[in-house]
Amino acid sequence: MARTNTAGARLRTAGGGANRWVVLVVLCVSLLLVALDSTVLHVAVPSLTEDLHPSSTALLWIVDAYPLICASLLILFGTLGDRVGRRRVLLLGYALFGLASAIAALATAPEVLIGARALLGVGGAMIMPATLSILRAVFPDRRERATAIGIWTATAAIGAATGPVLGGFLVEHFWWGSVFLVNIPLMVLMLPLGRLLLPESRGDADGPWDVLGALMAAAGVLGVVLGVKRLGAGDPPLALATLGPLLLGAGLLVLFVRRQRRRPYPLIDMRLFARPAFTTSVGCVVLAMLALVGLQLIAVQYLQLILGLSPVETGLRLLPLTFAAMAAGVTGSYTLRRLGPRRMVCWGFLLTAAAVLLLVLMGQHDRPLLLTVGFVLLGFGLQTTLFSAYESMLSEAPPESAGGAAAIGETSYQLGAGMGTALLGSVMNAAYAPGLSGVPGVPDGTAKAATNSLGEAYQVAARLGGAAGDALHHAARHAFVNGLHVTLFVSAGLLLAGALMALRLPRVMECPAVDPRLADAVDTRGGVAAGAGPAARTLPGPDGEPRTGGGAADAVRVPATRGRTEPAGSGTPSH
Repeated sequence: MARTNTAGARLRTAGGGANRWVVLVVLCVSLLLVALDSTVLHVAVPSLTEDLHPSSTALLWIVDAYPLICASLLILFGTLGDRVGRRRVLLLGYALFGLASAIAALATAPEVLIGARALLGVGGAMIMPATLSILRAVFPDRRERATAIGIWTATAAIGAATGPVLGGFLVEHFWWGSVFLVNIPLMVLMLPLGRLLLPESRGDADGPWDVLGALMAAAGVLGVVLGVKRLGAGDPPLALATLGPLLLGAGLLVLFVRRQRRRPYPLIDMRLFARPAFTTSVGCVVLAMLALVGLQLIAVQYLQLILGLSPVETGLRLLPLTFAAMAAGVTGSYTLRRLGPRRMVCWGFLLTAAAVLLLVLMGQHDRPLLLTVGFVLLGFGLQTTLFSAYESMLSEAPPESAGGAAAIGETSYQLGAGMGTALLGSVMNAAYAPGLSGVPGVPDGTAKAATNSLGEAYQVAARLGGAAGDALHHAARHAFVNGLHVTLFVSAGLLLAGALMALRLPRVMECPAVDPRLADAVDTRGGVAAGAGPAARTLPGPDGEPRTGGGAADAVRVPATRGRTEPAGSGTPSH
């Protein structure tokens, strides 16, 4: 493949000077929009319900279409980007995201809004893995890449936490469709900026792209996530609508794995999972989300329904969590070099577990200092865990598989979040419902209706009125707080299990030396060459003649915490 070292091309190459930090800004803004859209609609649900009058099923699909479609297509678009170009997929995702946002904002029927949310999911699936895989290509040096991933993960936390605050402000001052309009001017700006500033990169393009395998992965993940979400919504586990998607999705994923192992040019190199650090990192991401996402939804209900805060006030109460997550992301690279992946992930899990146990002290009355301290510890601990797990996972994957590795990481995040909502939601319901039995003056049928949720219990109590209504209201509050405490203990147990899992990660952050001259190897078509990763390079030899630098013979490992250099072939890394 022809290459060039011109100044103009050098600006567009991965690792080519300070421009890579500008690329990081563009990638983080992209991720911010996707993360923002995952939560911004939540506070607009009452307003759009009054306007569009959707059925309960349609309302569920309005909320869930975006995360369902996005999660199911991550592997498809992540691996497609490795083949056709990650920037190309990202720019298409920008365009689709902006178009879908306009359709959603102007929707006049529930079916139109569901379709628009599904299109947003497709756009999000194109954007999310592309940002992480481009980041992997732009930052070949692991130390700089760790800093970039810290900023990237902090941006995701900012977007998810800012969504309810921004959504609440827009709904209070405009109409529910305005929560989608904010995407359009940003996407109009991002399209030309992305085309101008982002480098094109791709992985190994040998062999045909496995279309059938990509569709199997998409359908499999969709089935599993759909079944898990139904469980989280309280549907019976053995119901056809719950068990059917779960079994079908799991079966398709098993067939997908078997197919990838047999193919000479697989979508995802399953040998990645033979690397303990990669597999453990994926498991840590799943376990962290399993323990905390469902808990976050319950905490929001606590702030609004027990403490009586408005949506905007609730978002402001959660800001300390966001600021702590930002601090953990920004300082994560330094901490990782000092502690190494094993201790960093372990301490992140332990700190998060301590924060969760501290929040057990929450009761029926507001304790702002306790909540602030708990949320700060929670945000810092969770972001420390996710940052180090993502960094270890991406560093274990070769550059040519960056898109597939990023898609695996994002899919594990989504699966963990879905399973966490189902698991902790079930624990919460199991602990909450018994507290409403035998309330004086409340018929059994009425009490059973109140067990669906705390909000519904308040409505039932208001309809009853009198002493019976007051008794039901008090019992529901007490039962919810008791259920929250039980859920917190279960979450802490999962986090402690995550700390044990992290013991399989490497002790030391090993940083392969990167020759700065490698940054000059770019595709003349405007992108990073497919073979421009650390595994195979063309370097000038001692006599000035080109020589091929490749693989283990030229790589060196530099443990960031020890300051010594050892050849890659001198032994296995310390775990």
